[in-house]
Amino acid sequence: MSYVNLVTGGAGFIGSHLCERLLERGEEVLCLDNFFTGSKDNIAHLMANPRFELIRHDVTEPIRVEIDRIYNLACPASPIHYQYNPIKTVKTNVMGALNMLGLARRVKARILQASTSEVYGDPAVHPQEESYWGNVNPIGIRSCYDEGKRVAETLFFDYHRQNRVDIRVARIFNTYGPRMSIDDGRVVSNFIVQALRGEPITIYGDGSQSRSFCYVSDMVNALVALMDLHDCTGPVNLGNPDEFTIKELADEVLRLTESESELIKKPLPADDPVRRQPDIQLAQHMLDWTPQIALRDGLKHTVDYFETVLSRHNYGE
Repeated sequence: MSYVNLVTGGAGFIGSHLCERLLERGEEVLCLDNFFTGSKDNIAHLMANPRFELIRHDVTEPIRVEIDRIYNLACPASPIHYQYNPIKTVKTNVMGALNMLGLARRVKARILQASTSEVYGDPAVHPQEESYWGNVNPIGIRSCYDEGKRVAETLFFDYHRQNRVDIRVARIFNTYGPRMSIDDGRVVSNFIVQALRGEPITIYGDGSQSRSFCYVSDMVNALVALMDLHDCTGPVNLGNPDEFTIKELADEVLRLTESESELIKKPLPADDPVRRQPDIQLAQHMLDWTPQIALRDGLKHTVDYFETVLSRHNYGE
């Protein structure tokens, strides 16, 4: 069966890869984006496809379209961007969820919420499984994103219980790959861009804090599998369970780029998690999904992408 999909945040990093994947499946895609962090460059190669349509729109405002499935990815995902306008970030998470849930209810569409590992905050449980309620500072500088996503999850389950909306909730862990923004402030893009420019690589903290990095194609496959699965509301952790320290990531980037950049350390930002690793047993069991791309291979693809972008824009000269 071919579906008509609405992808909010569809011109963003993960969203553009998702649009591409759905088109490859022969489905129709309405890509909705306000271009705060999304880019037309990410979807330029899709514009000629007759099954692809771009809508410039902000999810904080209602929209009426006839669709079968909604992937709600709209929200800045890096601290630099979501802290730039924290009130708008909360509105995007909360009002965006309300508007998309209202649309799903009206047209009887299945809807997936792109939640985040940030709902676990600085976790006191390791690795994190879906039953863990988290350790989030509700008034900190990251709470516009953390708590915004937690409220979005609340709304999804309330709409499911009260209005029988067909929901899916995915808790996405650190994802990387081509089409990340060059200035989004996330650790993978930061390290690669600094290394390629020959600038010092900035490590916040002592470098011993850990993350788990999932390549974007693996993540998109998981999102589509979750949406396809009959009767699985979630939440479901989606991420790569291989855990690396930030120092190990920096060393790998230096090796791949053959850069001589030095490592410099700065204080850890407020409420920055010390450890982050997904327990993906539920995804493995329910979706028959396990990430396939090793960090070294995924980083190589990402380095190649940023080399092209930097060359095109004459960065680093």
